[in-house]
Amino acid sequence: MSAGNHRFPTIGSYGFLSDCHTSALVSFDGSVEWLCLPRFDSPSVFGSVLDRNAGHFRLAPRGVVVPISRRYEPGTLVIETTWVTDTGWVVIHDALTIAEWAAGGSKGSRPDTEHESDHSLLRTMTCVDGEVEMEMECMPRFGYGLEGATWSGGELGGALARAADGTELRLTSDMELSLEGGVARGTLQLRENESGFCAVTWGNEDLGGPRSAPEAMERLDSTEEFWRAWLRDGKFPDHPWRIHLQRSALVLKGLTYTPTGAIIAAPTTSLPETPGGERNWDYRYSWIRDSTFSLWALHTLGFDQEARDFMRFVVNVCRKDPHLQIMYGIGGEKDLTERTLDHLDGYGGAKPVRVGNGAFDQRQNDVWGALLDSIYLHEKALRGTGTPADRQLIGEQVEAAIAAWPHPDQGIWESRGEPQHYVSSKLMIWVAVDRGARLARSVGNEDFAAKWEETAEQMREEILERGVRDGVFRQHYDTDALDASTLLIPLLRFLPPDDPRVRSTVEAIASDLTAHGLVLRYKVEETDDGLSGEEGTFLICSFWLVSALSEIGEARQARELCERLLESSGWLDLYAEELEAESGRHLGNFPQAFTHLALINAVSHVIADEQREDGGKTAVFSEMGGVHEDR
Repeated sequence: MSAGNHRFPTIGSYGFLSDCHTSALVSFDGSVEWLCLPRFDSPSVFGSVLDRNAGHFRLAPRGVVVPISRRYEPGTLVIETTWVTDTGWVVIHDALTIAEWAAGGSKGSRPDTEHESDHSLLRTMTCVDGEVEMEMECMPRFGYGLEGATWSGGELGGALARAADGTELRLTSDMELSLEGGVARGTLQLRENESGFCAVTWGNEDLGGPRSAPEAMERLDSTEEFWRAWLRDGKFPDHPWRIHLQRSALVLKGLTYTPTGAIIAAPTTSLPETPGGERNWDYRYSWIRDSTFSLWALHTLGFDQEARDFMRFVVNVCRKDPHLQIMYGIGGEKDLTERTLDHLDGYGGAKPVRVGNGAFDQRQNDVWGALLDSIYLHEKALRGTGTPADRQLIGEQVEAAIAAWPHPDQGIWESRGEPQHYVSSKLMIWVAVDRGARLARSVGNEDFAAKWEETAEQMREEILERGVRDGVFRQHYDTDALDASTLLIPLLRFLPPDDPRVRSTVEAIASDLTAHGLVLRYKVEETDDGLSGEEGTFLICSFWLVSALSEIGEARQARELCERLLESSGWLDLYAEELEAESGRHLGNFPQAFTHLALINAVSHVIADEQREDGGKTAVFSEMGGVHEDR
């Protein structure tokens, strides 16, 4: 039953588990194929999503490869898989468990909570009819698949896997275990109403894994209650698409690193944007841009604590060094030097496999707009005025944005070609200065407000003069090429939605920058991005188009495109970064925060259109999830 004996599952078929410290991907065949310990960005111990021999943890009935159904337990990140065999039915639940502990304590930076990760991947199994023989195979490969495990124990359902550097992984189970050649195997015969379990645990000597099926079920119940209690704090409309908003909210929470509040772009590295190609990146870091968009999607749904946590993360990294990077490690690390793992074959043969991200020190001038719009909306949402230190930080970052204005950059898509004067980057610098002026006025600093308003207006005039050709916004000042990032223009209130240039840009992108009706970032043959090969349609761009169509009053088109996108989700209502329009295959790292937050905004637009009675245009939701006043 080795994971090395079959082809790679499709990216969209994986299930996503999280305990807000790390995450796992589970294949439809019952194999855990990605788990990094102890953090999202640590080396993998199960890595067969990137090489069929890089480690896995499979649990399934003997002789069966495909289950009859899979779903998330409602309101949770717990996966329920139902299997049928010739002799019976069995239900498996998978979770990265979250334990209860007494209120009033403190764990990390999140005080007064009643739950915390217990550093365990738990798999329970219950026979619901007849009888079923279960098989388990646990093959860790430490250090991204470089090193096999040395096992010890095996008696009384417990075993210990060690790496040469002392890293340990504990396996507990009520299965009969055997240890051989770096692999722990187990079998268990279940009859109707009987249950069993297996779990791997790390980094917690006191707690360890569950020792009995009843204890395993208690931990599963605690985990489900954690997710449902968190979701109950949200604000969701009574609408058929509520389920998509809730699932996206759970994904964004699951991509949050609890100790710091950082939100990662995705929990994986090097899942390819092009099948078999080189567009493979490590997304297990916190982009100021991506995480800020995510933060405001959560704010829109009422999850203010996550907003506060992320703002604390951003403010902390800015105070340590005012020279703002585009991304950081989830602990605030600045050096994300990129390297390749040449011993891994890559998903579907897509090489190289990368860890680290060489874009961390790129110039991307949109970062200030993302930061300042977040602070502005955060202050509005929580009706605060910030501290003197916050106001100093705002002033420093506005001035840094102004200083960056004359310089070309790599753009929102992190091009590895020559720097350009990208319109989206200019737009976001304008956002930084405009929001800085509003924040200054809100605390009575009229001198700075007036100065920055004048600067913002000069910037607007240059963008309109140099960034528009034939009434359509272009990718950068020296091209006629289109770019999907200009769909942000009405969403960020640079121009009102009824401006002819806005409508023309949205219509041009819908007509000329799509494949089978879904939106490309740009045409690779028209853009020097420093890479070769094709790429799929970008799901965030297609969701942006939904929001932009709604903004310009094309409610029917917006709803039709949104329906199509919602129908294109993965098996468990999850989204990767891209979609191969011809086949519907998901491409890129998975699940992708950027896609899910854009979904929240797009669905919110369509629902607002439906609920509106006066036939006016949508004007309440910004792409960062907050509320902008009309101009």
